[in-house]
Amino acid sequence: MTAAPARKPKRRWRGWWLKQLHTWHWMSAAVSLIGMLLFAITGITLNHAASIDATPVVADKAGMLPPALLPQLKTPAAGDAPLPAPVAAAVKQAVGLDPAGKPGEWSDAEVYVALPRPGGDGWVSIDRTSGRITSEKTDRGWIAYLNDLHKGRNSGAAWSWFIDIFAVACVLFTLTGLLLLQLHARHRPTTWPIVAAGLIVPVLLAIIFIH
Repeated sequence: MTAAPARKPKRRWRGWWLKQLHTWHWMSAAVSLIGMLLFAITGITLNHAASIDATPVVADKAGMLPPALLPQLKTPAAGDAPLPAPVAAAVKQAVGLDPAGKPGEWSDAEVYVALPRPGGDGWVSIDRTSGRITSEKTDRGWIAYLNDLHKGRNSGAAWSWFIDIFAVACVLFTLTGLLLLQLHARHRPTTWPIVAAGLIVPVLLAIIFIH
């Protein structure tokens, strides 16, 4: 009885690479799957934003700052200083908008705080003499909210970090996919013509139609 021939080193090396690529491709796909679906759908809604009807809902509110807090509006620490914490808490209780930590615009008559957010907008203004609070909140609906998440508009540091990590996962997913195509392309002759079309078509569209 003769012993089975040992596997060639080149074949073992190729098998090891295939296993690694499949593992990283699978992991990056799992990490980016939901985000990719979200960004693909919102890519369509963004591309057709002008065709999607949306009626903004605007809510105005007013209130009064407790007189005991008025002295805290006398001298701001800087021209864009946020509201003092007790004043911000009183504003939130009066009109339901939270200006804490947001930069203010201090004039002789008022303090104005812009409160942009995904899918809407908002602002708060406080009369520095009387303590009268006025505010406005605009809601443009869920599609506008998701579109703004797609763009990272007014979505905060945590969402910015998510977009960066998601982008890295997508890059890993595509690069491992490219290497897997390289390993399998020998048995699938249409692989590289299709990949080349994915590059050439958008380049031609940009050159011919975008000026």
